[in-house]
Amino acid sequence: MPLWALLVPAASFLLLVAAILLPPGVAIAAVCVPALIGAVVAAVHHAEVVAHRVGEPFGTLVLAVAITVIEVALIVSMMLAGGPDTATLPRDTIFSAIMIICNGVVGVCLLVGGLRHHEQSFRTEGTNSGFAALIALATLSLVLPTFTTSSPGATYTVSQLALAGIASLALWSLFVFIQTVSHRDYFLPTGNAADETSHAQPPSSQLAWASFAVLLFSLISVVGLAKILSPSIEAAVAAAEAPKAVKGIAIALLVLLPETWAAVRAARADRLQTSLNLAIGSALASIGLTIPAVALFSVLLGIPLALGLDPKDLILMALTFLVGAITLGTGRTNMMQGAVHLVIFAAFLFLALVP
Repeated sequence: MPLWALLVPAASFLLLVAAILLPPGVAIAAVCVPALIGAVVAAVHHAEVVAHRVGEPFGTLVLAVAITVIEVALIVSMMLAGGPDTATLPRDTIFSAIMIICNGVVGVCLLVGGLRHHEQSFRTEGTNSGFAALIALATLSLVLPTFTTSSPGATYTVSQLALAGIASLALWSLFVFIQTVSHRDYFLPTGNAADETSHAQPPSSQLAWASFAVLLFSLISVVGLAKILSPSIEAAVAAAEAPKAVKGIAIALLVLLPETWAAVRAARADRLQTSLNLAIGSALASIGLTIPAVALFSVLLGIPLALGLDPKDLILMALTFLVGAITLGTGRTNMMQGAVHLVIFAAFLFLALVP
């Protein structure tokens, strides 16, 4: 194991402890930013070691689930601290995660892969099944609450919330079963990428377990440092008089840093299937695990929860799914498709600031 892969997570964790013990300030926030980036890079490195040992698609699943657990912890902790004012935070964060993954991450991967390799291929059987599940979960969780009439506003009743939570968890669990057991071949790299993966020497089990432990350690540092930086983000949002939805975007960007870095590296190495496994798997986990968790906390603690999107966001999500269906429909991609997704992502960021 490289020495930096041990020293960077340790230094990030020590800075996290110092930031917790010392009074907050500009200096602490400035130090936390490079520590957060270092923890993200270390997390991606160790996730790739684990992925190489267990093989695809188990490796991408490890990182996706770990990052989503962090997202849930951040959302729930901020809901407990903020009370009724955070009723839309889960919705904003999940919607932001979908837009960041389906447009930002996928767009960058297709653009980088297209520039370097001209054209790339992937298995449509697995990718399209995951994308179909994502569309269904996003509609049940974020679209229908806007149109139901049993409760006021963009909210669900307790029974409707239970339906959304159970459906989300069930579909995500079924997708994981298909991805890792019944149809695992649908999610394996194709062509030269598959040959390179199969011939590369996997790390030892001891090294893989050590990397898994350091991965968890790094992810703890990521969520802790992100939590330390969240007041600075809130202050910056308030100072800029930006909409509340920007807070959800900031949380999603911080949480998705490790996956984004890993996905782009895979696309650059001509392993687009791995990139799409990470992207779609992360988006599915973001809904499939987050919705049941926040629904449970909302019911038990009596915290209001508004999940329905406004018309602008509904149109952006519909456009994302329409373009995504075209992009993932042929099994081959080029940089033009990546540019289209990045334009949609830029529009999402702009309209979040200027609604």
